[in-house]
Amino acid sequence: MRRIQAIRNTSILNGELVIISGVKRYLKWGIWKSLRARIVLLVILAGTIPALVLRGVVLSSFEKREVEVRTAEIQNQCTILCNQLSDVNYITGDMSEVLKSELVQMSNIYNGRVLVIDHDFRIQEDTYDMDKGKTIVSEDVIRCFKGKGTSNYDAKNRYIEVTSPIYDKGTEKAVGVMLISVSTDMISDSVEILDDRVIAVCLTIGMVAVILAFSAGFVMTRPFRRISDSIAAVTEGYEDDYLHEKAYTETMLISDAFNKMLGRMKVLNDSRNEFVSNVSHELKTPLTSMKVLADSLLIQEDVPAELYKEFMGDLSEEIERENKIINDLLSLVKMDKTANTLNIKSENMNTLIEKILKRLRPIAATRNIELVFESFRPVTAEVDEMKLSLAITNLVENAIKYNKENGWVHVSLNADHKNCHIEVADSGIGIPQEAVEHVFERFYRVDKSHSREIGGTGLGLAIARSAVVMHRGAIRVYSQVGAGTTFTVRIPLIYVS
Repeated sequence: MRRIQAIRNTSILNGELVIISGVKRYLKWGIWKSLRARIVLLVILAGTIPALVLRGVVLSSFEKREVEVRTAEIQNQCTILCNQLSDVNYITGDMSEVLKSELVQMSNIYNGRVLVIDHDFRIQEDTYDMDKGKTIVSEDVIRCFKGKGTSNYDAKNRYIEVTSPIYDKGTEKAVGVMLISVSTDMISDSVEILDDRVIAVCLTIGMVAVILAFSAGFVMTRPFRRISDSIAAVTEGYEDDYLHEKAYTETMLISDAFNKMLGRMKVLNDSRNEFVSNVSHELKTPLTSMKVLADSLLIQEDVPAELYKEFMGDLSEEIERENKIINDLLSLVKMDKTANTLNIKSENMNTLIEKILKRLRPIAATRNIELVFESFRPVTAEVDEMKLSLAITNLVENAIKYNKENGWVHVSLNADHKNCHIEVADSGIGIPQEAVEHVFERFYRVDKSHSREIGGTGLGLAIARSAVVMHRGAIRVYSQVGAGTTFTVRIPLIYVS
């Protein structure tokens, strides 16, 4: 029992560890997905990085400038003393006390050490009195004997070393070298003081950058928060709030796209509501007729045959209309469900369209509408014969239904090296410009009263578009009120799934 309890405790503990680990991962990665956090980080980096770079540049430039100035001063003093040593010809005689005192004075002024070296690399004078009489051989000393003075700065050990040649006045040859090592503690102290001031400035800039970063993060993301709130409001069911965010070009584009989407949603919702209302009305009509007929049959013992026949005729028409609506709905739903299961075969498009027009010519003849088919060449394409036939049938039926008496419907077939082109043109009533972009929406009808009279359901063009899109094709409409309508269909000759 204790063992089981221990296992349970371990499982609970492990569960807590997993949860804590998940929280840590969220805090580690989730926060950086926020645009506000990224803006804050970028502004802080934009403020602090230049400040840090400026600090390094200022300190480096200041130190370099101070070293150059100090080196130039020392070189000038060395040159003066070397000239004096050349004048007294110190190599052949003893150095005067005046020159020695000047060497010591120079050593004290610059807090350094002065060495005078003869042509045998022996130290003649040492202001520290430590190495006098010893031999010194170094690269700088050898180079100086060749007549080239040198200067070196050792930042790590904090000193400047300068060599200057001493010339023989007769031969103008270097017969000695003056080597001076000067401490740069004062320069280092000045750099540290300047560094403290620069750090204070950098901290101030950093604090200002942090304040600006959070302010910019809040201000710059506020339009996106309003957009998010508006989308959330639409999600909750409030569809009357349009976006008008003009703060940035991006928010303007998002607002326009959102408003367009919201407008289409409203149109689609209105169309659906109207469709439900129409379907309810259409379903109610035959029920009302059946109720009237039943009541008449119950009230009257002997119903006249003419009245009975009239009621049955009306009922038959209503049932036929409802049957058409249901069939169209079933076709659309079935097409959506089988979007990826096309029965593709190679079909003769000329023969396919002729079969469709043959079935529709009797309907066109009842309104004296001329139905003409024109084929520019034989066309064979890989299509689903049933679905594409349904699309073309709906287009031609609409051209007949919404046509004028004694009008015409022209169907043409053509092809290029890639696509099959089908065009259905009519001399009908046309479509208003504002309704052209909506005609392929489900349940949308341009003239609702006229559609009801001729039996339109608002689903034919939606079915046609779905069938064309399933074939990786495209359908377009061009129309003018009173001048007719033209639908163009483009279907690839070879279907590519």
